Amino acid sequence: MFHGILLASSLLALASQAFAQAPIYGQCDYSQCIPGAASEPASTAPVATITPTPVPPSPTVTVPQGPTTTASGATPTGSQIRADQPPVYHFYLQSDGTKPVLGPEASSGYFTIGSTISLDGADGSKLYLNVDESAATSYKPLTFDAVASTTDWGLEGDTIIATAPRQLNFLACSTSDADVYDVFFQEGNDMPAGTSCTLVTLHLPCLC
Repeated sequence: MFHGILLASSLLALASQAFAQAPIYGQCDYSQCIPGAASEPASTAPVATITPTPVPPSPTVTVPQGPTTTASGATPTGSQIRADQPPVYHFYLQSDGTKPVLGPEASSGYFTIGSTISLDGADGSKLYLNVDESAATSYKPLTFDAVASTTDWGLEGDTIIATAPRQLNFLACSTSDADVYDVFFQEGNDMPAGTSCTLVTLHLPCLC
Protein backbone atom coordinates (compact mmCIF):
# COMPACT_ATOMS: atom_id res chain seq x y z
CA MET A 1 0.00 0.00 0.00
CA PHE A 2 2.83 2.34 0.78
CA HIS A 3 4.24 1.66 -2.64
CA GLY A 4 0.90 2.54 -4.24
CA ILE A 5 0.72 5.89 -2.47
CA LEU A 6 4.29 6.66 -3.48
CA LEU A 7 3.53 5.85 -7.14
CA ALA A 8 0.49 8.10 -7.15
CA SER A 9 2.46 10.95 -5.62
CA SER A 10 5.18 10.57 -8.25
CA LEU A 11 2.65 10.66 -11.11
CA LEU A 12 0.99 13.76 -9.67
CA ALA A 13 4.34 15.51 -9.40
CA LEU A 14 5.21 14.67 -13.03
CA ALA A 15 1.86 15.97 -14.27
CA SER A 16 2.30 19.27 -12.43
CA GLN A 17 5.79 19.70 -13.88
CA ALA A 18 4.55 18.99 -17.42
CA PHE A 19 1.75 21.54 -17.10
CA ALA A 20 4.14 24.17 -15.84
CA GLN A 21 6.47 23.65 -18.83
CA ALA A 22 3.71 23.74 -21.50
CA PRO A 23 3.78 26.80 -23.89
CA ILE A 24 1.28 29.56 -23.41
CA TYR A 25 -0.93 28.39 -26.27
CA GLY A 26 -1.08 24.96 -24.70
CA GLN A 27 -2.86 26.44 -21.70
CA CYS A 28 -5.64 28.20 -23.60
CA ASP A 29 -7.94 27.94 -26.57
CA TYR A 30 -5.93 27.63 -29.84
CA SER A 31 -7.43 30.62 -31.57
CA GLN A 32 -6.89 32.81 -28.51
CA CYS A 33 -3.24 31.95 -28.02
CA ILE A 34 -1.62 31.91 -31.50
CA PRO A 35 -0.25 35.39 -32.15
CA GLY A 36 -2.13 37.14 -34.94
CA ALA A 37 -4.90 34.52 -34.96
CA ALA A 38 -7.42 36.75 -33.24
CA SER A 39 -9.49 38.84 -35.68
CA GLU A 40 -9.06 42.58 -35.60
CA PRO A 41 -11.85 45.02 -36.28
CA ALA A 42 -11.85 46.26 -39.91
CA SER A 43 -10.73 49.83 -40.31
CA THR A 44 -12.91 52.25 -42.28
CA ALA A 45 -11.07 54.65 -44.65
CA PRO A 46 -12.26 58.26 -44.50
CA VAL A 47 -14.48 59.29 -47.46
CA ALA A 48 -13.11 62.25 -49.39
CA THR A 49 -15.61 65.00 -50.18
CA ILE A 50 -15.11 66.67 -53.62
CA THR A 51 -16.51 70.13 -54.00
CA PRO A 52 -17.05 71.03 -57.71
CA THR A 53 -15.32 74.17 -58.91
CA PRO A 54 -17.91 76.60 -60.30
CA VAL A 55 -17.47 77.32 -64.06
CA PRO A 56 -17.93 80.99 -64.96
CA PRO A 57 -20.51 81.62 -67.72
CA SER A 58 -19.15 82.17 -71.23
CA PRO A 59 -19.06 85.82 -72.23
CA THR A 60 -21.69 86.97 -74.72
CA VAL A 61 -20.15 87.98 -78.04
CA THR A 62 -22.08 90.44 -80.18
CA VAL A 63 -21.23 90.34 -83.89
CA PRO A 64 -21.81 93.71 -85.53
CA GLN A 65 -24.19 93.55 -88.47
CA GLY A 66 -23.67 95.52 -91.66
CA PRO A 67 -26.35 97.77 -93.03
CA THR A 68 -29.23 96.11 -94.83
CA THR A 69 -29.22 96.80 -98.53
CA THR A 70 -32.04 96.49 -101.02
CA ALA A 71 -31.32 95.54 -104.61
CA SER A 72 -32.62 98.00 -107.15
CA GLY A 73 -32.37 98.71 -110.84
CA ALA A 74 -33.48 95.29 -112.06
CA THR A 75 -32.53 94.43 -115.63
CA PRO A 76 -35.58 94.26 -117.91
CA THR A 77 -36.32 91.03 -119.73
CA GLY A 78 -35.96 90.62 -123.49
CA SER A 79 -33.22 90.42 -126.11
CA GLN A 80 -30.48 92.88 -126.98
CA ILE A 81 -30.02 94.13 -130.55
CA ARG A 82 -26.57 95.11 -131.82
CA ALA A 83 -24.50 95.88 -134.93
CA ASP A 84 -21.72 93.53 -135.99
CA GLN A 85 -19.80 95.73 -138.44
CA PRO A 86 -17.22 98.47 -137.79
CA PRO A 87 -17.22 101.28 -136.81
CA VAL A 88 -20.15 100.17 -134.63
CA TYR A 89 -19.04 96.60 -133.96
CA HIS A 90 -21.00 95.46 -130.89
CA PHE A 91 -22.71 98.79 -130.40
CA TYR A 92 -26.17 98.14 -128.94
CA LEU A 93 -29.57 99.60 -129.82
CA GLN A 94 -30.90 101.78 -127.00
CA SER A 95 -32.90 104.88 -126.24
CA ASP A 96 -31.54 108.41 -125.98
CA GLY A 97 -34.75 109.95 -124.68
CA THR A 98 -37.22 108.79 -127.34
CA LYS A 99 -34.55 108.60 -130.05
CA PRO A 100 -33.03 105.21 -130.99
CA VAL A 101 -29.21 105.19 -131.06
CA LEU A 102 -26.37 102.67 -131.08
CA GLY A 103 -24.20 102.84 -127.94
CA PRO A 104 -22.32 100.90 -125.24
CA GLU A 105 -23.52 97.53 -123.98
CA ALA A 106 -23.73 98.88 -120.42
CA SER A 107 -26.74 101.03 -121.41
CA SER A 108 -28.20 98.53 -123.89
CA GLY A 109 -31.94 98.26 -124.34
CA TYR A 110 -33.81 94.95 -124.08
CA PHE A 111 -36.48 94.18 -126.65
CA THR A 112 -39.42 91.90 -127.35
CA ILE A 113 -39.32 91.06 -131.05
CA GLY A 114 -42.22 89.92 -133.21
CA SER A 115 -44.16 91.79 -135.88
CA THR A 116 -43.53 94.74 -133.57
CA ILE A 117 -40.35 95.53 -131.63
CA SER A 118 -40.85 96.90 -128.13
CA LEU A 119 -38.25 98.39 -125.82
CA ASP A 120 -39.02 96.82 -122.43
CA GLY A 121 -38.63 98.96 -119.32
CA ALA A 122 -37.65 97.52 -115.93
CA ASP A 123 -41.01 98.74 -114.60
CA GLY A 124 -42.93 96.79 -117.27
CA SER A 125 -43.47 99.77 -119.56
CA LYS A 126 -43.01 99.45 -123.34
CA LEU A 127 -41.98 101.77 -126.15
CA TYR A 128 -42.29 100.59 -129.74
CA LEU A 129 -39.65 100.93 -132.47
CA ASN A 130 -41.24 102.68 -135.46
CA VAL A 131 -40.02 103.85 -138.88
CA ASP A 132 -41.01 107.39 -139.82
CA GLU A 133 -42.22 106.75 -143.35
CA SER A 134 -43.21 110.40 -143.76
CA ALA A 135 -39.55 111.41 -144.39
CA ALA A 136 -38.82 112.37 -148.01
CA THR A 137 -35.35 110.79 -148.02
CA SER A 138 -34.62 107.09 -148.42
CA TYR A 139 -33.08 106.97 -144.95
CA LYS A 140 -35.94 107.03 -142.51
CA PRO A 141 -35.67 108.23 -138.91
CA LEU A 142 -36.47 105.69 -136.20
CA THR A 143 -38.52 106.60 -133.14
CA PHE A 144 -39.66 105.03 -129.87
CA ASP A 145 -43.38 105.58 -129.31
CA ALA A 146 -46.10 104.43 -126.95
CA VAL A 147 -48.05 102.96 -129.89
CA ALA A 148 -46.70 100.60 -132.56
CA SER A 149 -47.13 101.98 -136.09
CA THR A 150 -44.55 99.69 -137.74
CA THR A 151 -45.95 96.19 -137.62
CA ASP A 152 -43.92 94.33 -140.24
CA TRP A 153 -40.73 93.68 -138.28
CA GLY A 154 -39.35 90.16 -138.30
CA LEU A 155 -36.28 87.98 -137.86
CA GLU A 156 -34.27 86.27 -140.57
CA GLY A 157 -32.01 84.02 -138.55
CA ASP A 158 -30.64 86.48 -136.00
CA THR A 159 -31.03 89.49 -138.34
CA ILE A 160 -33.65 92.21 -137.85
CA ILE A 161 -35.62 92.82 -141.05
CA ALA A 162 -38.74 94.53 -142.33
CA THR A 163 -40.94 92.10 -144.23
CA ALA A 164 -43.19 94.31 -146.41
CA PRO A 165 -41.18 94.81 -148.49
CA ARG A 166 -38.16 92.85 -147.26
CA GLN A 167 -35.46 95.25 -146.11
CA LEU A 168 -32.57 94.78 -143.66
CA ASN A 169 -30.29 97.81 -144.11
CA PHE A 170 -29.70 100.48 -141.49
CA LEU A 171 -27.43 103.52 -141.44
CA ALA A 172 -25.12 104.20 -138.48
CA CYS A 173 -24.01 107.86 -138.46
CA SER A 174 -21.39 109.40 -136.20
CA THR A 175 -22.22 112.07 -133.62
CA SER A 176 -20.13 114.38 -131.45
CA ASP A 177 -19.94 111.49 -128.94
CA ALA A 178 -17.63 108.72 -130.19
CA ASP A 179 -19.59 106.16 -128.14
CA VAL A 180 -22.98 107.02 -129.65
CA TYR A 181 -24.18 106.71 -133.27
CA ASP A 182 -27.47 107.84 -134.76
CA VAL A 183 -29.33 105.05 -136.55
CA PHE A 184 -31.71 105.22 -139.54
CA PHE A 185 -33.66 102.65 -141.52
CA GLN A 186 -32.31 102.72 -145.11
CA GLU A 187 -34.66 102.06 -148.01
CA GLY A 188 -32.50 103.46 -150.83
CA ASN A 189 -29.23 105.30 -151.46
CA ASP A 190 -29.61 108.74 -149.85
CA MET A 191 -27.10 109.75 -147.18
CA PRO A 192 -27.33 112.44 -144.51
CA ALA A 193 -25.08 115.45 -145.16
CA GLY A 194 -22.36 116.61 -142.78
CA THR A 195 -21.76 113.29 -141.05
CA SER A 196 -20.02 109.98 -141.66
CA CYS A 197 -22.48 107.10 -142.14
CA THR A 198 -22.00 103.37 -142.65
CA LEU A 199 -24.47 100.81 -143.99
CA VAL A 200 -24.99 98.11 -141.33
CA THR A 201 -27.36 95.34 -140.32
CA LEU A 202 -28.72 94.72 -136.83
CA HIS A 203 -28.71 91.33 -135.08
CA LEU A 204 -29.51 89.47 -131.90
CA PRO A 205 -26.34 88.62 -129.94
CA CYS A 206 -24.84 85.32 -131.05
CA LEU A 207 -25.81 82.46 -128.71
CA CYS A 208 -23.27 80.02 -130.17
